Amino acid sequence: MSNDPTTSVPDRPLRPEPGDRDLAPQFVLPLVVRIERAAPPPRTDALETAARAVLTLLGDERSSGDGEWARAMRDWQDARIRKVVRRARGAEWRRAEALPGITVTGGTAEVRVFPPVPLDGWPKDLARLQVSGTDLDDPEPPSDAGHRGPVLWMNPDLDMSAGKAMAQAGHGAQLAWWELDDGTRAAWRDAGYPLAVRTPAAARWRELTAGGLPVVRDAGYTEIAPGSCTVVADHPALR
Repeated sequence: MSNDPTTSVPDRPLRPEPGDRDLAPQFVLPLVVRIERAAPPPRTDALETAARAVLTLLGDERSSGDGEWARAMRDWQDARIRKVVRRARGAEWRRAEALPGITVTGGTAEVRVFPPVPLDGWPKDLARLQVSGTDLDDPEPPSDAGHRGPVLWMNPDLDMSAGKAMAQAGHGAQLAWWELDDGTRAAWRDAGYPLAVRTPAAARWRELTAGGLPVVRDAGYTEIAPGSCTVVADHPALR
């Protein structure tokens, strides 16, 4: 559930080259989605909430400067930008909420995002959670997103589990964040990071990928082929 962006990062004057990222210690950003057996969230709610959770962490004061999560965030962004989504319910979710992180809600979805951890150094209460089987559906087709606000467009030709798609939506939100100036980031944060996640028609997808907007290209660790374009990040300030 990773991509390989090469955009500049706040507080980092230059992104390492691809080879340097491979040599750097590898970190992962954990996200946990709450999926109670009797009331799972709609897929689109989960995708949008995961994207907003990533933005919330990026914009949190603890993630920059001398903040308590700043070192972990810098180390993570110096390597490959990996995100992994796990699922929890009941007591599992309560244990996850007890760990340092931020819970973000959207519709009926709840997602908790945590500061990055070493690839092989997950906290015990997160490491035991399941990754596979995170499959969600929309009971009704999502409404038209329009073209005025931020939209994360998902590749209509890829079949991804909800967990994989949530990670990709998070990647897309992060690429948009990196491209924005400080004032636009602050305005987005103050508004609560509004965004939509939608899947366009094939012809529209081809237009989006050729339009100069940030595009997520997956590293191919799980589910899909390396180099697959998964998300186009469309923010009004980037058009």
